[in-house]
Amino acid sequence: MGNQQDVDLSVDFCGVRFLNPFVLASAPPATTGSMMGRAFKAGWAGAVTKTLLIDASTIVNVTPRLSSLGFSGLSPASRSNYALENIELVTDRDLAIWLREIEDLRKKFPDHVVIASIMDDASEPKGWQRLAKQCEDAGAGMIELNMSCPHGMPERGMGSAIGQDRELAARVTGWVAEAVGIPVIAKMTPNVTDVGLIAEACTDAGAAAISAINTVASIIGVDLETLVPLPSVFGYSTQGGLSGPAVKPIALRAVASVAEATGAPISGIGGITTWEDAAEFILLGASTLQVCTAVMIHGYAVIDTLLEGLAGFMKRKGFSRISDMCGVSLEKLVPLGKLDTKSRLVAHVDNGSCIQCDACLISCRDGGYQAVTRGTDKVYKVTEKLCSGCSLCMQVCPVPGCITMGPKS
Repeated sequence: MGNQQDVDLSVDFCGVRFLNPFVLASAPPATTGSMMGRAFKAGWAGAVTKTLLIDASTIVNVTPRLSSLGFSGLSPASRSNYALENIELVTDRDLAIWLREIEDLRKKFPDHVVIASIMDDASEPKGWQRLAKQCEDAGAGMIELNMSCPHGMPERGMGSAIGQDRELAARVTGWVAEAVGIPVIAKMTPNVTDVGLIAEACTDAGAAAISAINTVASIIGVDLETLVPLPSVFGYSTQGGLSGPAVKPIALRAVASVAEATGAPISGIGGITTWEDAAEFILLGASTLQVCTAVMIHGYAVIDTLLEGLAGFMKRKGFSRISDMCGVSLEKLVPLGKLDTKSRLVAHVDNGSCIQCDACLISCRDGGYQAVTRGTDKVYKVTEKLCSGCSLCMQVCPVPGCITMGPKS
């Protein structure tokens, strides 16, 4: 807890105070009010409800509805998995129950932020506005518009069927923004050509903030024994939403695009598992951070390492508060044509720490520029005139620091 006392982790997000930047995403970890309450006690600053509908009786979830991918292939229940596909739908619990739970949470946890995620179709404003107003009256501090779910709901004219259309996304945002007095967050789908354009349309229509991203449309794999795509639901499957560390690069790119396009407050989502991930999202423009898959695997207690690690990083880098570091790295993003093409680096091998696995030799020989050789003395050498500085050898080397990039000898 020492690091946390040295920096200010609180966040002012659209005028709403968060004790720290970490929030439960609208997902299984926020399935009920009681779960959200336990998360608040564990140290989470806020939580987004599972997405609410006017009539949840139409929602029926299949079993099973999850499939994971580990570093060495399909890995059910592996704690080292880096991708999780989910075909679970929005909440199947009655709206009246949720409204009571939101009200109860606001009374019991006045310092924590309850964000209501809502969804309807884009045919008329009545449903969206009714949901938003009821959630506001129950005590929700913010509204998040789920117009980005990639599976199940688009077939009903909801979810990403709205978020992939700039005009529909703006229209829905405008409907809700004019109906409530609390901040409205538009949640982006990554399954578009330019998420910045959608975000800009939503902020122009009245969104106070943007959350990015929802899950990535995916098929995680095929069972090679049954030949059924995963997850198999009695012999059949469907496209799902991918989450976990595998989607972090997509999410970071989306956050940066939204920041550059809008300048609006951003709630970053997508593969946040460690404090390092959290710091990267903040540096690229996010000021609150929503977490799902890491909680599903490690539980609410993961908040402890997230808070302590982020605070330690901020202290080491001289950031006193989250706002000091928010977006700092954006100025380092430039078009490819503006990158330095004159300065050159080449690979250098430290044979003292080398384990002689041949990874660099093979990758450079068959996927690079044939610059790495291994002599009879088992010493790896880099022919500098052949090395193009691509760094492939460094990327595949299993020993940190064994291969580095530096000036020519």
